[in-house]
Amino acid sequence: AVIRGETYHFELVSNESGAGITRVGLDFGIPVANAVLTTDTDEQAEARMAEKGADAARVAVEMANLALALDELADAAEEE
Repeated sequence: AVIRGETYHFELVSNESGAGITRVGLDFGIPVANAVLTTDTDEQAEARMAEKGADAARVAVEMANLALALDELADAAEEE
């Protein structure tokens, strides 16, 4: 989690982590889910982390399944 403080560091880390995650997906041609929490307090981070982790895991599985399904469709189309 990135927790807001009294300096510009929060914005910098939040923006750059998002940009880095996007860059990995683009560079490698794979979906990458952003599960970085940005909160104002420790309490908010603790309240959200379990749900955010479960969401990220679910998205990863769903995207892997989608990629497999698309590969199968592409293979079937090539065989026709």
